[in-house]
Amino acid sequence: MPIAVVWLKRDLRLSDHAPLLEAINSGLPVLLLYCFEPIVVNDKHTSARHLQFIKQSLQDIEHRVPQGALRCSLDNVTETLTDLHQQFGISALYSHQEVGLNSTFERDIEVGQWCEIQGIDWHETPYAAVIRGLSDRQNWDKHWQKVMRAPLVNIDLSVIDWLIDDEAKGSLSRCAASLPNAIGTFQYGGEQSAWQTLTSFFEGRGQSYAYSLSSPLLSQTHCSRLSAYLAWGNISLRQVYQQLLQHWNTKGWRRSLAALSSRLHWHCHFIQKFESESAMEFRPVNRGYIDLPRAEGVAAMLKLEAWKTGKTGIPMVDACMRCLIHTGYINFRMRAMLVSFLTHHLQLDWRLGVQHLAQLFLDFEPGIHYSQFQMQAGVTGINTIRIYNPVKQGIEKDSDGEFVKKWLPELEDIPAPLVHSPWMLSPMEQMMHQVQLGIEYPEPIVDLSQSYKAAQSLLWQWRSRPQVKQEAQRLLLRHVRQG
Repeated sequence: MPIAVVWLKRDLRLSDHAPLLEAINSGLPVLLLYCFEPIVVNDKHTSARHLQFIKQSLQDIEHRVPQGALRCSLDNVTETLTDLHQQFGISALYSHQEVGLNSTFERDIEVGQWCEIQGIDWHETPYAAVIRGLSDRQNWDKHWQKVMRAPLVNIDLSVIDWLIDDEAKGSLSRCAASLPNAIGTFQYGGEQSAWQTLTSFFEGRGQSYAYSLSSPLLSQTHCSRLSAYLAWGNISLRQVYQQLLQHWNTKGWRRSLAALSSRLHWHCHFIQKFESESAMEFRPVNRGYIDLPRAEGVAAMLKLEAWKTGKTGIPMVDACMRCLIHTGYINFRMRAMLVSFLTHHLQLDWRLGVQHLAQLFLDFEPGIHYSQFQMQAGVTGINTIRIYNPVKQGIEKDSDGEFVKKWLPELEDIPAPLVHSPWMLSPMEQMMHQVQLGIEYPEPIVDLSQSYKAAQSLLWQWRSRPQVKQEAQRLLLRHVRQG
């Protein structure tokens, strides 16, 4: 008897899953499929922490379905589908649309061609409120509200006619054994973990959300911490939004819930931007910035390596990078500061750092990542140019230096606010505070006051160029609601 295959990608859950419900309603035996595709596993955006999170998410699914109902593979999708088609005969393929990198877009084209040749119907469900092929944003906000407020897709796992595939039994364990292990302390993947995190937010963590989201230390506790679960689809954006609405009138929460609501809206906005202009993976979204002068040569590459490893001699930058390396998470403001430091203070091309941070972010989501990276790098021509001062950010957002000292223990004896600018210490003060710059902690690789002035002059001068202005108008028409 022919079967229905549900191809899992960045939707690793069993609730509010339209493709799964469609497969169930087909009346055919249902098999879940996940492929650790070489194009993804070996991609320069992918790291061991991502693969570990995916494995944990699939283990969560595996524990909730009959043994043999989930097949995992290390092969390309078309190779795996070919094996399944020869073994069982696939009548239909069900999946969510993926707003991914160019490699997965080309993969999807290949899958579509394969399905057409085999006479297999491929049913794709839109991702959240993202509209494929959208050319402008008129009525997009209304569409977002309609999608987010629509009834959840309820699925009763106990009534599903699962296909029990003997080759699928143990397939996840066999795949996992071939994949690298991550080093660090990261959030645990899976739908169950996602709901535990969401529940704890509304039980108390989130009440201080609006007042803590800019702090690199407080945000670790009081931000939603759902970004990784949303990025890998352990929970849907609609599920989170509807939970938010249920708590909307809770006394003392309105400001924090309003702040979270706006960020859930931005989530789809930036992914839609990437969907509509995916070339930003390779070039500035505003083509007027293609020739923007950037630092090159050996000295520039040494600065890049210092930035990547958290050894720039600028405490707030280094603490954020080391935190990311070990935990996979840092709050939005500090992410923006890291990109600003790379592109403005070090004058490096944003493309030199975009894949590195993608590897570090446990919540790497291509659409949000590229849209935000270019916005912070100042190469859109339509967003406010922000050149972050890491010392100022440290004094304002980590006033007692607790976050910096946690990740830079070599500076733990330096009092705040000097801990944010240790180069101000005299040799005698360095001895007193048990740190010697250039030995225990690096000398700063850049003079922040000089680099700020140079970046400010260049960026504002470049923004006034005719091609930048012309491209800015094009981008506004495509990505911003008119009127």
